[in-house]
Amino acid sequence: MRKILVIGIGAGNPEHLTVQAVEAMNRAQVFFLLDKGADANELVALRETILRRFMRTSDYRLVRAKSPKRELPDEPSGGYRAGVEAWHLARAKLFASLIAHELDEDGVGAILVWGDPALYDSTLRVLGAAQAAGSVAFDTEVIPGISAIHALCAAHKIVLNTIGDPVIITTGRRLAQDFPRGGESVVVMLDDGTGLAALLARGQAGELERPLQIFWGAYLGTPDELLAAGPLNEVGPGIVSTRAEARARKGWVMDIYLVRGMGG
Repeated sequence: MRKILVIGIGAGNPEHLTVQAVEAMNRAQVFFLLDKGADANELVALRETILRRFMRTSDYRLVRAKSPKRELPDEPSGGYRAGVEAWHLARAKLFASLIAHELDEDGVGAILVWGDPALYDSTLRVLGAAQAAGSVAFDTEVIPGISAIHALCAAHKIVLNTIGDPVIITTGRRLAQDFPRGGESVVVMLDDGTGLAALLARGQAGELERPLQIFWGAYLGTPDELLAAGPLNEVGPGIVSTRAEARARKGWVMDIYLVRGMGG
């Protein structure tokens, strides 16, 4: 049966790859890549750099296909969740077709996933949908990777959790709706900027129960890495402007941040 290796490759530094990831890559004959367009060419180039550096043979193929575009229907037709589910289904159909036509029946393919495949990444869910469709049979194997959360904490030289308190991992979209009220450390991923802006606005309006500190990072592990930390009300506006400038300059931004009570 065909096998697909889902390999976590870290947050951006090729040296984030584990020994297990390198060994898994060298078992693959075909690497599948969904291309998200010109703005993401740098992300494609980094994957190619990783392959050139760690593959012990040149006897492999890189299969590229245009990624389906995610559409977000309005709320009456299902809103955010419906849009994501439709996008996942389109990706599942594409992967099923690529696997069927580009990989031998006993072949090993691979998908290189940013960070860790189990944390805020859709690849495993998409492949599950492709398997359920039944148009092509394949097995999956997951190789974990260093997540952006690990890279963020290492860059700031901090511990993720405070003593005895939980950690919440959420998205910018959810953060914009409500900020947790307890003593949690809150890690925010997939923020298009609206979550941080909403949190700043609530802080400026005096709606937060306690002063917050933020640890922010973008392009972690790469030569373009950006870091900022401090009281949210002091460094937050600068982070917003730095993030906007970086996105305008590069065409894309990958960032993450942790917020928690001052002194935590």
